[in-house]
Amino acid sequence: MCGIVGYVGRRDASPILVEGLQRLEYRGYDSAGVAVVNDGSIRVHKAKGRVSDLLAGLPKRFGGTIGIGHTRWATHGVPNEPNAHPHLDAEGRIAIVHNGIIENFKEIRGKLQSEGVAFSSDTDSEVLAHLISRSKAEGLVEKVREALLSVEGTYGICVVDRDTPDTLVAARNGSPIVIGIGEKENFIASDVAALVRHTQQVVYLDDGEIAIVKANEFQTLGLDLSERTKRSQKVDWDVGTYDKGAHDHYLRKEILEQPEAVTRALSGRLDTRFSTSHLGGVELDPKEILRIKRIQVLACGSGYYAGLAGARLIESLSRIPSSAEPASEFRYRNPIVDPDTLYIAVSQSGETLDTLRAVQEVKRKGGMVTGIVNVVGSSIARECGSGIYLHAGPEVSVASTKAFTSTIVAFALLGLHLGRVRDLSPSDGARIINALSSLPDKITETLQTEEQVADLAKKYLDSTSAFFIGRVNGFPIACEGAQKLKEISYVHAEAYPASELKHGPLALVCPEFVSVVLFPNDDLYDKNVSAMEEIKARNGPVISVGHNPELAAISDDFVRVPSSEPELDSILINIPLQLFAYHSALIRGVDIDQPRNLAKSVTVE
Repeated sequence: MCGIVGYVGRRDASPILVEGLQRLEYRGYDSAGVAVVNDGSIRVHKAKGRVSDLLAGLPKRFGGTIGIGHTRWATHGVPNEPNAHPHLDAEGRIAIVHNGIIENFKEIRGKLQSEGVAFSSDTDSEVLAHLISRSKAEGLVEKVREALLSVEGTYGICVVDRDTPDTLVAARNGSPIVIGIGEKENFIASDVAALVRHTQQVVYLDDGEIAIVKANEFQTLGLDLSERTKRSQKVDWDVGTYDKGAHDHYLRKEILEQPEAVTRALSGRLDTRFSTSHLGGVELDPKEILRIKRIQVLACGSGYYAGLAGARLIESLSRIPSSAEPASEFRYRNPIVDPDTLYIAVSQSGETLDTLRAVQEVKRKGGMVTGIVNVVGSSIARECGSGIYLHAGPEVSVASTKAFTSTIVAFALLGLHLGRVRDLSPSDGARIINALSSLPDKITETLQTEEQVADLAKKYLDSTSAFFIGRVNGFPIACEGAQKLKEISYVHAEAYPASELKHGPLALVCPEFVSVVLFPNDDLYDKNVSAMEEIKARNGPVISVGHNPELAAISDDFVRVPSSEPELDSILINIPLQLFAYHSALIRGVDIDQPRNLAKSVTVE
């Protein structure tokens, strides 16, 4: 979840490191630090808080042509300067930055302390610096390898040694590391966002690999020091795609980018001739599709809620029983992996560790697994080997918006593809294709509700909590709406199926507790009206979101969105919920793109 950047070349390293950390700050922003090697010593500068705090105190003379940097999301140890990375060994010879968790660090720390080693932080990561420094192996690479063999857990690390001032050593196990290939300079990062200003040629490390990176060359090895051959890939995104442009926040920029993101997700994938979809990355022939008896989606956070919506879509279109489960729980219940089940892993970043581990569990037990991810070349994409890329473009704000929408669109494409092989008629296939084709324009129309939604955020500023109520296709969107409101505005919010209100949650309804009730264009409209009346009868204010103008007369406030086909209505209904969360956070003056305690890419369990 933290951000790593490293540089070796001919230029001054510190500006490159700081700029890279600024682009990685969405991965963690509790503290930050940089270390450079110069004149036989390692200089370290760290700060609690944001990268801007680090930059404000950076000495003017902080030269060196090799260095490492880190922006932290705290796991072990509170956010403060001593716990910030990079960490040094006792002699100041080795500096390391680390993402992940060392699970046996207490045992290692106790042993090192018994040998007289003094620790400067409360982190698990610091043990790596001491292990590397105290290794009796020959050479930096061998020392790093020996240290890594003694730890348990996950890591993405980058190491510098004052006695080897031309070399970065990096390694990964469960936490991403990418090498950027430049001209007489090379880079290390945990995300390509830190690299695209300088290069678009990258090499991804796999688990159990070590990289030796110098200005003019790099080499990759296994943990047994056997040589690995790696080919560079070109990154499609450039530095401009990571800029906010004229927007105050990445979140609003990404909300407004959704028509273009959906257009890219659909591009080249709709087959009007046969009323189906082309999904070149899904390597299933018709006979294999007919053998699928069940589909299970594995994801976390907003990806899980998109998976809930996707499972309902697939089941509706293909008539294959489908469900979604948090990937973080999947492998810990010793799941039965059925060879006739298709498992679908969902992750915007493609690096979500819980989801990656679930994929590996499925594969270990012989199951079929495919992915829906946004980042080309990411760990989950490579582990799955097949799947659907979203092509939503970089999503920098911690809260997911355009990737969430694009994920549901990807599920619709997959459901259409599976359904047309099975029981979905050509006319129904054409109906879904027409609805998908019109979706970008309808999202654009829905975005015109922003001013109205902003007024609602002001009206309900004093609400202490919120319910988001939906049923069947509306329920996953209710879950996502509640997630958005609480994660960026810090307003307590819960989602419930409309039918469950009477089984307990109604006890919370009061004038200070706003409810957002969702009305997709489906057969449950009247039942949703009844649920709304239950809330109003208990003096709870209601915002309704849907298509039918009559809702304006029977709810306190009504946000009207254009209608689509019933299977896709929820995509449009979700847009005002994103805007409501954004404007609720805006008027509260909180940090919208980097909400407290969170980070974008969750690479720890």
